[in-house]
Amino acid sequence: MTPPALLPFQRQTVVQLTLDAIRDRIIRGVYPEDEPLRQDALAVELGVSGIPIREALRQLEAEGLVTCSPHRGAIVSSLSLAEIEEVFALRAMIESELLRLSITRITAEHIQRADEILTGYERALHEHNVASWGELNWELHSTLYAPADRPLTMGVAQRLHQHSDRYPRMRLALTHGESQAEEEHRAILDAARRRDGRAARPTLREHIIGAGERLLTFLRAYRALTRIVRAEPLTTSGGLSRDSWL
Repeated sequence: MTPPALLPFQRQTVVQLTLDAIRDRIIRGVYPEDEPLRQDALAVELGVSGIPIREALRQLEAEGLVTCSPHRGAIVSSLSLAEIEEVFALRAMIESELLRLSITRITAEHIQRADEILTGYERALHEHNVASWGELNWELHSTLYAPADRPLTMGVAQRLHQHSDRYPRMRLALTHGESQAEEEHRAILDAARRRDGRAARPTLREHIIGAGERLLTFLRAYRALTRIVRAEPLTTSGGLSRDSWL
């Protein structure tokens, strides 16, 4: 029999695994925005009881990925275009400051690790591996910011990534922007390697703001098409196709 002292730890582990699984599905678009999240269905799918599901949904609500209401239950939250624009503006501001603090303390080991991550990131882009791309994107950014030694600020930056990450992943899954992303990350890393803060910060800011602008252009077209599709289903001949807006 398991000793009682282990039970709280085991419960926390199950909650964390459940939280990670649901978050990952939201970010990857398996659970799309405005999708209802039925607790009983999630419990069956993930093979857990209702308790870790409820705790995970509360945490996801705090992260902004889920909205809970007495009447509708839990649904995957949907960011407005204005909110997405604000997220990227906040990212540009916060991450530029993290890089400013980091650049004078960055070591050869940080640069080497970032270079290895970027190589994996580029491979994921070429293979169209959207799940790996998203994980490596944050890992690359956080590696460059780590020497700043600002854990609270890093937590805010990571939360902003989680809050919006599903949208760039969706765009990447449906379109192609690999070469620009690679070039921009290489430029940021090269500036960091030279400890050139005057070049690194504006390059990073332009990278984030530019990514946000391209994402907003994509989402305007995507959501407009989605509204049309819901009103009139696509047909195999003479109807709309995804290629019409790519």
